[in-house]
Amino acid sequence: MSERMDRQINFILELDKEKNILRQTHLTGHGRRENDAEHSWHLAVMAYLLKEYANEPIDIARVMIMCLIHDAVEIDAGDTYAYDKEGLSTQKEREAKAADRIFGLLPADQRDEFRGIFEEFEANETPEARFAHAMDNFQPLLLNNSNNGGDWKEHDVCLEQVLGRQNKTKLGSEEIFARTMEILEDNVKKGTLKK
Repeated sequence: MSERMDRQINFILELDKEKNILRQTHLTGHGRRENDAEHSWHLAVMAYLLKEYANEPIDIARVMIMCLIHDAVEIDAGDTYAYDKEGLSTQKEREAKAADRIFGLLPADQRDEFRGIFEEFEANETPEARFAHAMDNFQPLLLNNSNNGGDWKEHDVCLEQVLGRQNKTKLGSEEIFARTMEILEDNVKKGTLKK
């Protein structure tokens, strides 16, 4: 077997560890907590299905690979809950170190390609990154809504905190942001999300 394929297989096996990284979001219908691999897969499928709602023309294949690898760094860095101020303060540093190691498993050309896609997602400056972020925001919101706001209630999250994250959704999709606001308003009315 070639050294190149050895490196690719090592990376493939390393990615399998995403299945062990649990997120705070629960599966639809009050199920168990989802893992990073499930989250990433779900985003990629959502991106393809909802691509017509992107604010700008996008390369959907690039968006999908971005969705699939954006959380690979959490194998080392761990999942940082969206509303954890302390965790968020060290997230960039932890994830940059993890990106060096994890993407460094690949052959140089693929290392640079994947690291570039990861950095593009993080910078959130291209149409593809903005739409991938919209998916990354919308997916947990949909799951949380399906669970009657259970994750928001469990972590004592208020509307202003959710809006702080969800306001970035409109950069990728005004239409998905409009649906997001409908969901949030409904949860406030139901009392599952406090002001």
